[in-house]
Amino acid sequence: MKEVEPGQVVMSCAGRDKGRFMLVVRVIDSQYVYVADGELRRIEKPKKKKLKHLKILNKKAGFIHEKLVNGRKIYNEEIRRALEELVEKPDDNRV
Repeated sequence: MKEVEPGQVVMSCAGRDKGRFMLVVRVIDSQYVYVADGELRRIEKPKKKKLKHLKILNKKAGFIHEKLVNGRKIYNEEIRRALEELVEKPDDNRV
């Protein structure tokens, strides 16, 4: 299994949040992490997810990783902004 670290971008593959992109906010052990997206799953109450239910992307929010490692507070707006920058949304410019 891939190594995951705080600030890593993941996509949920199971559960009611399936298809949503989130950031890892804490690694519990080799099977579980806490994730948040700043909207439905806010940083105040992150979701505990099994790694096998997540698709780990090769993208990381560097400034959020630094804040989490140093024990500094992060805000939901920062998570939302990082996900907007790192995840390409499909174009809704259909005619």
